[in-house]
Amino acid sequence: MHARPPEARRAEGGGRGGGILRQPMSVWATAFAAVVAFMGIGLVDPILPAIAENLDASPSQVSLLFTSYFLITAVAMLITGWVSSRIGGKRTLLIGLALVVAFAALAGTSDTVGQLVGFRAGWGLGNALFVATALAVIVGAASGGAEKAIILYEAALGLGISLGPLVGALLGDLNWRFPFFGTAVLMAVGFLLITTLLKAPPKPPEKTRLTAPIRALAHGGLSTTAFTALFYNYAFFTVLAFTPFVLGMSAHGIGLVFFGWGVMVALASVFGAPALQRRIGTVHVMYLGLGLLILFQLGLAFLGRDGIVVCTILSGIPIGLNNTAFTEAAMEVSDSPRPVASAGYNFVRWMGGALAPYFATKLAEEVDAHLPYIVGAAACAVAIGVLAVRRRHLAPLERVDIDHTFQDIAAPA
Repeated sequence: MHARPPEARRAEGGGRGGGILRQPMSVWATAFAAVVAFMGIGLVDPILPAIAENLDASPSQVSLLFTSYFLITAVAMLITGWVSSRIGGKRTLLIGLALVVAFAALAGTSDTVGQLVGFRAGWGLGNALFVATALAVIVGAASGGAEKAIILYEAALGLGISLGPLVGALLGDLNWRFPFFGTAVLMAVGFLLITTLLKAPPKPPEKTRLTAPIRALAHGGLSTTAFTALFYNYAFFTVLAFTPFVLGMSAHGIGLVFFGWGVMVALASVFGAPALQRRIGTVHVMYLGLGLLILFQLGLAFLGRDGIVVCTILSGIPIGLNNTAFTEAAMEVSDSPRPVASAGYNFVRWMGGALAPYFATKLAEEVDAHLPYIVGAAACAVAIGVLAVRRRHLAPLERVDIDHTFQDIAAPA
């Protein structure tokens, strides 16, 4: 099996000539809803201590908000292609948005941490249906080529992740329930925009089988990318889910720290990763991002509070680089249809996001507060090892990088 040839990728994405900001309104409507969907990831960060205090829960119990969310998201990824190939991309997006609206609003009414964890699981189901389909819709409808569409998607991810903690802090300072209600309102706006502005994309000629995402992982390149991303995401969500408990700040303080972190994620995703990919290739960007994340994890483990703040914010740089590099690799290295490859990849990688929050807080509670970050650094080292051992499976991806470099050099000014 081989990566898609560059000419096929250009055909799928509508050519390389369009500017990234010159997009149809349907793309912007989907991107707006994607921003809000990704806000939901970091929204709870500033209010984690407040939730623990108000619901009389331990940090590890509160961390289950992330675990239930990402566990259901990961498993639900396996059915997204099956659903969208039968009812269409637009209907799948709208069902996902409706579920997020309902469960985000219900989360705001929770009286126990168990209820909140359960409602976050339902939120994760809606998020999976929306996010997996949104990437395929943006890639299919965007002008300027698949690469620019993926960058636009990653920009939505970075903007959402950066705004989530800020919105969570501003609303959470009034009441810890308000961020959940706020998300429900914004997602309802996204629902209306997609209803009115997105023309239903054609259904694929063949219906996706339930087993297709798992079968896609038999491809050496996709499985290498997915399992490397699993360990990377463990480190990523150790930073995101555990750090609010060690900062010792108010909701505003935590929100500002993670807003700075999210800005670094967005800038590295949109500007840093594409430039580095052109110069050193996608696989080397992965190595670089993982290596930098090891350094920042060790800084988080052993520095004082000022050092923790700096390392948290700067860790957004390797996370942004890797988010773009891994997403592009998963989309391009496999010869499976993009939605199928995305579903298989996300099923594996989101498991890292499900495991890290609970295990990190448990390690801190029962062993040592430094240990979660040491384990996170070790997870990045394992990811580097997986890349090194199985790098031959990503050779087609490196050839595509070379093709793009020559195309950029030959392109007229």
